Amino acid sequence: MTQDLITALNLQQADPLPDHIAKYFDVCDDKLGFVPNVLRAYAFDPAKLDAFTAMYNDLMLADSGLSKLEREMIAVVVSSINKCFYCLTAHGQAVRALSGDPKLGEMMVMNWRAANLDARQTAMLAFAEKVTKASAETSEADRQSLRDAGFSDHDIWDIASVTGFFNMTNRMASATDMRPNDEYHSQNR
Repeated sequence: MTQDLITALNLQQADPLPDHIAKYFDVCDDKLGFVPNVLRAYAFDPAKLDAFTAMYNDLMLADSGLSKLEREMIAVVVSSINKCFYCLTAHGQAVRALSGDPKLGEMMVMNWRAANLDARQTAMLAFAEKVTKASAETSEADRQSLRDAGFSDHDIWDIASVTGFFNMTNRMASATDMRPNDEYHSQNR
C-alpha cells in the first residue's frame, strides 16, 4: 500500500461529493481538524457512506443510557480483541479525550482489565468481550449480570448494538488495511 492511500483498495472518492456529504466533511474538518479516514474510505459510494454514518451517529452519538465514554470503551475493547489498528487508534484517542485520562486510553487498548473500572463498566465490557469472542454462548445469566449492574434492557440492546457494529467495522478496516489519520496518534496524551 502506498502512503497516499487510506486503504489497500484503489477506490476513488465520488467526484463531486453530494452536497450533504461535502457539508458533513466540512463539519468534521471544523470540529476535528481533519476528516476521519473511515469517512473518506466510504466516500467512493455515497449510499454506503450514508448508511455507515447513520448507524455510527445513532449508536455512538444519539441519546442513550450509555455515556459516550462507555460507548467508546466498548469500541476499544472490541477492537482490541479483533486487533483492529484503525479503530484502536481512533477510538483509543476518543477514550483519552472523553475521560481526560491518557493512561485509561492506553490501558483500554492494551488490556481493559488492567484499568481501574467500576462494577458497571466491568460488567458492560465483560459482556462486550463475550459477545465478540463467543456470541452464541451469550446467555440470560450474562444479560442478568448487566441488569444487576444497573443497566436497563434498552441499555443492554445498546451495548449489544455497539459491540456488533464494531465487530463489523473492525473486519472492514482490517480487510481493507484502512489506515487511521496521523492526528489521532498524538491527541489527548
